[in-house]
Amino acid sequence: MDSKSKKKKGLKHREELFCYYFVNTQSVELSAKKAGYKKNPFVAGQQLLLRDDIVAQIKDLVSKQKEVYSVIAECGYLRLAFSSVCDAVSLLYMDNPDKKTLENMDLYLVSEIRKPRDGATEIKFFDRIKALEKLSQQKSGDESMGLGLMDALALGAQSLSDGDDECGV
Repeated sequence: MDSKSKKKKGLKHREELFCYYFVNTQSVELSAKKAGYKKNPFVAGQQLLLRDDIVAQIKDLVSKQKEVYSVIAECGYLRLAFSSVCDAVSLLYMDNPDKKTLENMDLYLVSEIRKPRDGATEIKFFDRIKALEKLSQQKSGDESMGLGLMDALALGAQSLSDGDDECGV
């Protein structure tokens, strides 16, 4: 069996894993290590990136990831535009809510919570009108708003995959 017919049958499991990890980390060495290439993972990863079938798989994954991020962004804007503020208002009247209570509250609309020295709690909300404008732009096909958002979502996904998903309260 020559190498061309081998490539036509698809990627091996480790090669597919390398592609998935590379799309999410952009690190050749880390991706190869996570995919199971133990002996000189940097070189193994570099060799994989030279293959047309690997590059095609990575391009396909990046394209699908962008589509998913676009849907996530739209859902986020819809949530910002139409979510209830009830939990945030309830939070104003709580003295010292415990972690479990806070985790069960929908505070998606909250952009900032401050408790100045005078003791009154201040809550700042995201702008619903801007969320509606972004939805309108997205629906009208204005792609200019997507680049910064996509980068921000990618960074957020990266931080979650690194284990930085702890509540900052």
